Amino acid sequence: MIVRRAVRAIALALPVLAAAASFGGCSGDVNPLKAAMVGAGSGIKPVETPDFVAQSRKTDASYMPVGESAPRRAIRARNAAGQSALQAELEGARNRNEAKGRAAEGAAKNAAKGLAPNPVE
Repeated sequence: MIVRRAVRAIALALPVLAAAASFGGCSGDVNPLKAAMVGAGSGIKPVETPDFVAQSRKTDASYMPVGESAPRRAIRARNAAGQSALQAELEGARNRNEAKGRAAEGAAKNAAKGLAPNPVE
């Protein structure tokens, strides 16, 4: 009778303990199994943060409170004249690139005039 009670208590406690262990395994900060494996030398080794990442992060990583607007930017948006000047500059660059492409294509055709095609079998 005492054995039956002990077996019944263990049978009832086992699923509860298994669930608690599985939920504890989801936490990245508190994981005794991971700590034991890292301590034994077979777990994941902690990786140092690269210098460029550490330098690019702010020291006071605070979040903007809800309901506040973002601070004003120092750089103003382009006006209509600035936008049209930028558009003209970009179109000029596109035209120059297209002309260079046509010149390169013509040079390649001239270089390949005497060559016979090499069919792939």
